Order: sequence, then structure tokens, then C-alpha cells
Amino acid sequence: GLAGCSRPVLLDPGPAAPDPLCGDILLALRGQRFGFPEMGTTAQATMAWGDGTSAITLRCGVEPPPPTTDRCITVTGSDGTAIDWINPEPDSPLIPEHADSETGSWTFITYGRVPAVEIVVPAALQLEPADVLPGVATAVQRAPAGRECVGATDVG
Repeated sequence: GLAGCSRPVLLDPGPAAPDPLCGDILLALRGQRFGFPEMGTTAQATMAWGDGTSAITLRCGVEPPPPTTDRCITVTGSDGTAIDWINPEPDSPLIPEHADSETGSWTFITYGRVPAVEIVVPAALQLEPADVLPGVATAVQRAPAGRECVGATDVG
């Protein structure tokens, strides 16, 4: 209802936005999520959920992150689906321009999956990333995993 009256969230598409797997991922995420209605966006293979002033954004088809020393976490969805996510440092070139650096946000990019998926969670929505990432795991797993996170103790 109200999402149709609000302005769309301005986003840029990722370079692999036309990937058919992005369509599958987005279809699986339609509707209300995280306690917020779905909002319109301005770019292919993107979604947003929010309160009209701030929005969780998702972009499918972003550049897959290379091996990195940024924090990599494994998040398991309610159905047992495990997804590896990079959580780049605030000054990382992986942080998208639409991430709000002034009021704070968390950026997560799938690691080892093609197409890669990026989620930005603004601090203004007062959600913990742990409340968001498991909610997209089942959809994101449609992009096959080719690599996984390794810790310092895993490297020999």
C-alpha cells in the first residue's frame, strides 16, 4: 500500500545485474521483510525495505569480492543454509556509494558466490545485521558457492 506512494530508493545496478540468478533471488525476497515493507528502487536487480526515511538495500550482481583480510562471517538461515559474507571496513573500496557513512551502516557482500549479493543495513533502522542476514540466506543460496571463508587458523 504505502510503498507505492514513497519515492524509490536510488541505487546503481551491479555489473552482473542481468544474471538470471539475480531474478531468481529477487523473486524469492518479494514482499515485507525484517518488519518493513518493500520499497521501490531505481535499478535492475535491486530491492529495498524500509520506513520511508531509511532502507535496507540489496543489490544482486555486484562485483564478487577478491580474497581479502576483511572480516568474513558465516551466517546460517533458519533452514540451515550457510552463507559467507564479507563485512568490509568503512574505508574499503568495497563499500558502495549509497552506504550512509555519516549516520552509520553495515555493508555485507556474499563471498565466493556468483553473482555476488550486497546488503546495506542502515543503523537508523535499529536492526542488528544478525536480524537481517539469516532472512535472505535461502534466497541468496540460489547463487552457487565456489569459495568459502577461511580463518587464520585454516591457512597452513
